[in-house]
Amino acid sequence: MMSELKETLQGWIERNSLFLKVFLVTLVSVILVAAAISYSTIRLSTTYFLDSFSLTNSRITSEVKHRFENFTTAVVTAVREVENSGTIKRVLSMEEMDSLLMAGAYFDVATEVERIYSHIQPENANLMVAGVGSQLYNMNYSYWPITHEALLDLEITETLSAEPDKIHYKIINRDNNAPLVVAGKALTERLGDAIYGFVYIPIREQELKRFYQGYTTAENSVLLLDQSGQVISSSNERWLGEAQPALLAEINQGLSGETGNASVTFERNNYIYIAEYIPGFNMYLVNVIDQQAISDHVINTDTLFWIILAIIGLSSGMSWLITRRITRSLTRLVRQISKLNRHNFSKRLKEEGGYESREIARAFNYTLDELDHYVKVVVDSQKRQRDAELRALQHQINPHFLYNTLATVKFMVAKGEGERAIDTIHALISLLQSSLTDVGETVPVKQELEHMKYYVRINQARYGDRIKVNYFVAPDCYDYRLPKLVLQPFIENAFFHGFNEKKTGFIQILIHQENEQLICEVIDDGDGMTITKEHFPYVVKQKRQMFSGIGMRNVHERIQLLYGDPYGVSVESEKGAGTKVTVTLPLVKAIREEETEE
Repeated sequence: MMSELKETLQGWIERNSLFLKVFLVTLVSVILVAAAISYSTIRLSTTYFLDSFSLTNSRITSEVKHRFENFTTAVVTAVREVENSGTIKRVLSMEEMDSLLMAGAYFDVATEVERIYSHIQPENANLMVAGVGSQLYNMNYSYWPITHEALLDLEITETLSAEPDKIHYKIINRDNNAPLVVAGKALTERLGDAIYGFVYIPIREQELKRFYQGYTTAENSVLLLDQSGQVISSSNERWLGEAQPALLAEINQGLSGETGNASVTFERNNYIYIAEYIPGFNMYLVNVIDQQAISDHVINTDTLFWIILAIIGLSSGMSWLITRRITRSLTRLVRQISKLNRHNFSKRLKEEGGYESREIARAFNYTLDELDHYVKVVVDSQKRQRDAELRALQHQINPHFLYNTLATVKFMVAKGEGERAIDTIHALISLLQSSLTDVGETVPVKQELEHMKYYVRINQARYGDRIKVNYFVAPDCYDYRLPKLVLQPFIENAFFHGFNEKKTGFIQILIHQENEQLICEVIDDGDGMTITKEHFPYVVKQKRQMFSGIGMRNVHERIQLLYGDPYGVSVESEKGAGTKVTVTLPLVKAIREEETEE
């Protein structure tokens, strides 16, 4: 079942190879064009949206930067007021105080700090002032509950001590509490670098997010990067507190080391970065745009895939129908050509289909006409040539036969056997009636058998009964036809040359059919002959055979001209054992005779 299906499929593919090739080329072209258009559409749409999105985010970044600048301005103002407060400086600089004086000082500092704290934005930020001794003034202890000693041990305090003239920002991660972003500055004497205290303005990182929280989406994030590369604040919590030295280096490179108000945009790891420097913060505000997320939102890949698939399917169906329609006429043309009989050039192709198919069919039909005419001319010429050659062969065979027959009659008359001579002449006349007619004629086996008996009577009249002839003819062979006198030369050869040494013997004539062929055999048990290189060679049953006598060779040529290969004469002979001549003919009845006469 599978083999039949496979053969059927292979046959269909072979018959429709042109259609399949054109269709596959068209289909591949459609797929490539669809893929190219889809890629270009996605690319252009994404690029356009990214450009628009980046432009919008640049404006958003500027707005967020403005909010941070307002916050830093408030921080700077608060720090300056603390630095300029004589009360705070006086109290923080005092080394020892009694309890009454301490209570008054604490009240004065608390009042001053509260006044400054009221101007800080956002309102939920905290303000802390610490002296180098043990003084600590915390406006909201619950906001950041920390002792004086712990505060002075922080990394930010060390940084403030190292650079007392700058405001520094640090993120402080607290256990089980939200991280804090702390702005701080060392309080120093005006006439020296002596530090008498520190001012801290802590704000929860969540409060900083309010500056940009309304501007962030799933496609973009905001982060605040300090000069060490640490993320101070971010809308993406996984970045919070991380060090990003590579990002910082790229930002600094883009800004060319400028410390003024500047911005830079660049791509890195499928992200677009829009960075702006905040001078008051001494930090970088970075807007991070995820290109992949934007692409996913701009283009619905699932919907696009099904649309493209539908387009390809529709295009493939149309391509199949159009290609089938275009190539159908050519396929039919090829099928008609393949069914043409190589011996029949009269059948014409149908001139149908497109212009190309009609022209091909018209040209092919013209070629068939020319070829048919040429074949008829060649066949007629060959027929004329064959008839001429057969007539020439007839002139070679008949004189040879007449010479031997008349010699026999001569001997009879010389011996005074008139009756036998008359009987022999009667047999000769019967033979001449057949042999002098058209050479192309054939006779039934039954009639040829009678002619052979006449010929045998002629030869027995000369040689007597010492050579006996037996006839074995299959009953189903009587109606088959064979060329006239085709066996006569071999019987003649057996009589005249087969029994020169042996005086008696038998000639067996066998006619039967085998393998759709008419087999005629003339077998004698006479002297036989030895095959030599001088004789005409034939290979029969892998033995070298030959013809002896001009009549035998002419019979073979006659059969070859009439019927072609593989018909003809073969000879087997062995010295002292006899000779066997086999004549192979096609099975021909009356219809063949009619064709020959035509």
